[in-house]
Amino acid sequence: MKLALNLLLALAVFALVAATLLYTQQRRLIFPAPSHYPQAPPPGFRLVHTRTDDELRLSAFYRPALPGKKTLLFFHGNGDNMLGAIEATRGPAAAGHGLMLVEYRGYGGNPGSPGEAGFYRDGEAAMRWLAGTGVDSRDIVVVGNSVGSGPATEMAVRYDVAALMLVSGFSDLPSVVKSHFPLVPRWLVRDRFDNAAKLARVKAPVYLMHGDGDTLVPPANLERLARARPDATVARVAGAGHELAYTAPAQAILTEWVGGLR
Repeated sequence: MKLALNLLLALAVFALVAATLLYTQQRRLIFPAPSHYPQAPPPGFRLVHTRTDDELRLSAFYRPALPGKKTLLFFHGNGDNMLGAIEATRGPAAAGHGLMLVEYRGYGGNPGSPGEAGFYRDGEAAMRWLAGTGVDSRDIVVVGNSVGSGPATEMAVRYDVAALMLVSGFSDLPSVVKSHFPLVPRWLVRDRFDNAAKLARVKAPVYLMHGDGDTLVPPANLERLARARPDATVARVAGAGHELAYTAPAQAILTEWVGGLR
């Protein structure tokens, strides 16, 4: 009996230590900011700086829209940076649409530490910057790739934007974690990004694009998002994985859809 009690106690201590480490260190796993990042904007873009309401000065790349074109506010994935964002928006760029490529706190040499609340502040700062340059929110198409679906959805809830597109987006972050680590309780995931709960409050048109071969954010997330927003346009791209945003089919879909918005 004493041996059994000692074993149970040891298991309880191990579980507590493991849960504590997971809770305190999870953001290092969820937000693996690349160590390399662009030092200067590519041709056609200029380096700009936004100011968050908690006084962080963040870098971003911007190129203005041609007359009559929309401006895309783009939020990249958790392991990406503005170089990847440029690749994921090359179609709309070639069509003359404007681009505001957000770089998060803690990424790309920016100050601060990444997290859900911080990402929303970063998005707000980008929206304020665009407003300051005369870009009306109703001419902004918010696009979020992977974890970028979180701040993208939040901005589309808070602002009267032209449209929202989620590429390889998730219904909520705990569901993604649960799909890879079934024993991890949902409450242990600190950042929620509960996109499915918010989509009904987005007044703008919504487009959901997902690869049916995505193993990082399984297609079940697309199904949950589509149920949360029955009037959304849904594209299931055959054979595409989580790299969908950078592929030619995704660029064609994004460019055609944005071009058709009024």
